[in-house]
Amino acid sequence: MKIHLIAPSGASPDMRSPEAALRWLKEQGVVVHNAACTERVFERFAGTDQERLAEINLIPTIDPNDMVMAVRGGYGLHRLLDAINWKDIAISVKQGLQICGHSDFTGFHLGLLAKTGAMSLAGPMLNYDFGPLNEYGEPQTPSAFTWRHFQTAIQSRRMSVAVPDIQHYAGEVDLSQNIQGMLWGGNLSILTTLLGTAYFPNVKQIQGGILFLEDVNEHPYRIERMLLQLHEAGVLASQQAIIFGHFNQYRLYEVDRGYQLDSALKYVRERLTKKIPILTGLPFGHVADKLTLPVGAQVNLQASLKGFVLEGKW
Repeated sequence: MKIHLIAPSGASPDMRSPEAALRWLKEQGVVVHNAACTERVFERFAGTDQERLAEINLIPTIDPNDMVMAVRGGYGLHRLLDAINWKDIAISVKQGLQICGHSDFTGFHLGLLAKTGAMSLAGPMLNYDFGPLNEYGEPQTPSAFTWRHFQTAIQSRRMSVAVPDIQHYAGEVDLSQNIQGMLWGGNLSILTTLLGTAYFPNVKQIQGGILFLEDVNEHPYRIERMLLQLHEAGVLASQQAIIFGHFNQYRLYEVDRGYQLDSALKYVRERLTKKIPILTGLPFGHVADKLTLPVGAQVNLQASLKGFVLEGKW
């Protein structure tokens, strides 16, 4: 496997995580190109806007047999969206190039889908997933789950996961039927920010889709507010299913008086037609165990009150 790194968003806080990730990937036999981008710093970003944009717009020159991976998230990709050469990147994707990331990289996934219809991969990034550090700043072994699913996605272009969790928000839909539709989504904050822009997929593209969502450091009331914005914009009602990954690392306060993430999901469930299942437990988000998901690809979803199976090939 050959990975070409890009750093379109935030700078690495220091070099411990990227150095650990590069060592670990080398031990797995992975050849990494453009590792120097892990060292770029300009203000809070991984280089100037011009440097980061030039790096993205060089993607069409990369061997389609390689794959492209973002170093980390944070913030910064929004600055570049209007100058990305989406058309040529889409041509490379159709020739076989796979491009992977999550968090702030959701902006790239949705922009590419909206502008060209091409797919990309919501999945691991260099620092977070392959260079994790413990509370003392020491390197930890990356998740075997994440690595296994990433390899399957890159080498076999397929994904399959069974989630055996009780589904409390499934609604009244007949879950005996398989659901087939386009998988799309990503980080809720980024997705909501793009709503109403040229980088949000149009109504026709997402109609009958399967929307997956995750977020980090967002209080449940903010999550509820963003979900209601998507609901009022007609996005949620246009989906065949909505799948929640992890929403974590937020803090509850005394003033919440029992209000929590479950409260937000229950309220959104009440507002949305019961014919659209809301499923939870997808292994995706700012967590160690992470799937690699094909944004813009057709997938198959089979669900019950006891869990669900999500599968796709591309």
